[in-house]
Amino acid sequence: FGRIGRLVFRAAASNKDVCVVAINEPFMEVDYMVYLLRYDSVHGKFKGRISSKKEDGKDFLVVDGLPIRIYHEKDPASIGWGEAGADYICESTGVFTAKEK
Repeated sequence: FGRIGRLVFRAAASNKDVCVVAINEPFMEVDYMVYLLRYDSVHGKFKGRISSKKEDGKDFLVVDGLPIRIYHEKDPASIGWGEAGADYICESTGVFTAKEK
């Protein structure tokens, strides 16, 4: 959930036609994700209400009352994006720059 991922998230969150349902962040705890979104040194404070919660052992980012499932997978193939309700995926790590990956 680096700089590009947070920018994509901010753009999506400000668009009423887009609903973010899941984020994969293999290394960062969800509370730190909340902090980084809430207090961005370049783009300012996040305009919405943002918090985190844990339910049945799963992490969620809660934005304006809507839960977003947080995955902590190093292998994105292990993520049930369809199960999470995702129609489109934005990959912003920069790791997968070749079709083979």
